[in-house]
Amino acid sequence: MNPSNFVHLHVHSEYSLLSATCRIEELIQRVKEMGQTAIALTDYGNLYSAVSFYDTARKMGIKPIIGCECYLAKDSRHHKDPNIDSENYQVVLLCENYEGYQNLARLVTLSNQEGFFNVPRIDSELLRKYHKGLICLSSGINGEIEQQLLSGNYQGAKIAVLRYVNIFGRESFFLELQIHSSPDWKLFNTLCRLAKETGIQTVATNNVHYVQREDVNLLKIQHCIRNNQTIDKLKQSDLFSGEWYLKTTEEMERIFSSILEAISNTKIIANRCAESFPFGGIRLPRFVRNGITDNNSYFRQLCYEGMIKRYGEFPAKEITERLEHEMKVINAMGFVDYFLIVSDFIRYARSQDIPVGPGRGSGAGSLCAYCMGITQIDPIERQLIFERFLNPERKNMPDFDLDFCAEGRQKVKDYVINRYGSEHVAEIIAFDTLKPKSAVRDIGRALNIPEEIRHEIIAIVSEYHDIQTAVNSNEKLQKYYQGGGNVQYLLDMAVKSQGIVKNTSIHAAGVVIAPMVLSEYVPLRFKQKDDTPVTEYTMNDLDRMGLLKIDFLGLKNLTYIRDTERSVQKHHPDFSVDRIPLDDMEVYQMIASGDTTGVFQLESAGMRGFLMRLKPQNMEDIIAALALYRPGPMDAISTYIHNRKSGNITYPHPMLKDILSTTYGCIIYQEQVMQIFQKMAGYSLGQADIVRRNMSKKKVE
Repeated sequence: MNPSNFVHLHVHSEYSLLSATCRIEELIQRVKEMGQTAIALTDYGNLYSAVSFYDTARKMGIKPIIGCECYLAKDSRHHKDPNIDSENYQVVLLCENYEGYQNLARLVTLSNQEGFFNVPRIDSELLRKYHKGLICLSSGINGEIEQQLLSGNYQGAKIAVLRYVNIFGRESFFLELQIHSSPDWKLFNTLCRLAKETGIQTVATNNVHYVQREDVNLLKIQHCIRNNQTIDKLKQSDLFSGEWYLKTTEEMERIFSSILEAISNTKIIANRCAESFPFGGIRLPRFVRNGITDNNSYFRQLCYEGMIKRYGEFPAKEITERLEHEMKVINAMGFVDYFLIVSDFIRYARSQDIPVGPGRGSGAGSLCAYCMGITQIDPIERQLIFERFLNPERKNMPDFDLDFCAEGRQKVKDYVINRYGSEHVAEIIAFDTLKPKSAVRDIGRALNIPEEIRHEIIAIVSEYHDIQTAVNSNEKLQKYYQGGGNVQYLLDMAVKSQGIVKNTSIHAAGVVIAPMVLSEYVPLRFKQKDDTPVTEYTMNDLDRMGLLKIDFLGLKNLTYIRDTERSVQKHHPDFSVDRIPLDDMEVYQMIASGDTTGVFQLESAGMRGFLMRLKPQNMEDIIAALALYRPGPMDAISTYIHNRKSGNITYPHPMLKDILSTTYGCIIYQEQVMQIFQKMAGYSLGQADIVRRNMSKKKVE
């Protein structure tokens, strides 16, 4: 028996939203342990996890097959009569090649846009239009053919088979065979007869909903949470038999020993599916403006005009050299259009009197952005490093952190949608997961745990990052656990459930802009209230796909500042926030006294206490305080204050004096990390940025 002789082609993950328990990495790891070489993922009606599944499987040496178990309207997707159209068939579609992926993305999009009725639905008309590059499996017990057979309509099943063959061709349609319990054998035998009479190939699947057999208990809990019911009221189902798990090749061959070609067909189908898809690269929309024929020249023009405006007609050599270096890198990496696009909607916002933040994050390190008016922070004066934002040695999409007045943010988003077309712009999905408190609350309710006990456990768990740590560390919780019974079961299930995907939401600020019709590359869903398109891929997945994503963050403080400025201007018409001096000692005295309630980022109790110890005297002190008051650098607060007051500074190495003198011997800025590696290890700034990224642990390499 060769473990690689069988491939699971019908598998659901946690992204089937409380209908399956499989986590992607756990799933792939189990496939690898069993010696199988490929696996398909076919979540219900969506492609939410397609990119992470694809990347995880390839990284672990397993061939990924992207698929979906689509809901199929019994009549037309346009018919939505609750008395007739509430029940649907299901059909499994697998991507044989990139054309198949594009068609599946279109089908999923249209199932949401045109066919949604309780669930996203396609129909035979759409299958005929977008079948190329797809392999179709009949889906099992909820498939059209199987439902016809179960209702005793053998001739209707035969007609359905011929219709699918007419759509997909004999080589790309398979009758799916599944055996989970004794009653399935009758359907199995009838399907085998039908396959023989019609000459259609069969394929063995297990319709996987959990990785290990024992995970069926977690699936029961998930169904209770999804349907808001208790475990004692859970309707019995074959799904809870414990057989819908990721079985070994040996187990599947034993079950289907009478028709081993259904096993070998899984490998044949897997071999037909493409090894890889052209994900990644950079897919930027082209910036278009009347009268502009050469975007590179226009970009250069804006940068130089801005440089003269910022630094005068004869800027220092350091500035012109830095600008030339940045323009060269931006041009070489293909990001000229990105800078022009961002500059354009920033300019629009200001023209509409919508306050825009001065800039945050690594984008403030770009001199080009400063000269183009994207940011308002001088990177030369603040000694900010361009390579932290855009690293020529690591081609990633740049990402400006942009803040807009909360009241005007939507107007800017609408401008972008109108500018680039509604088919090219979408909001971005996010996923809500079961956090420790919600896991205990939801599972406790499902298990009928008394409310007072649930609340007590939630209060304990909320003090820890995860439930397992709470159980291991808290004496009271240990007593509960050791008492056994439902409370022990609750905690066991909560540990397994923590972090599992519960439902979808929408990223508060994210928007993606694509050069192509977005649904050709990314599956979309739509807000029910206004039909706004929303990607089925997360921010990270879109970044991986090479698409331009922008955060339109709404900041109420910008609104407050604008309103305050307008109030002052009623009495002092020439007043402008932009001209407020940064050396007003009365302001620093106020901050040093801890009187910062209502001051953005300086108002928490901990920060006020820190400021009273620090006694800031200038803007550099405020910047340092904000950098220090976060995990990691916070450990250096006492050293920083002591060194600043005493002036007695010991540097880790004499070579670091120039880098650390402004922060009194403490490493508190990411730019300092890059400068240290550049000076002491001879790294380029690009190489140093890669080290910085790994240290930050925001992105695991």
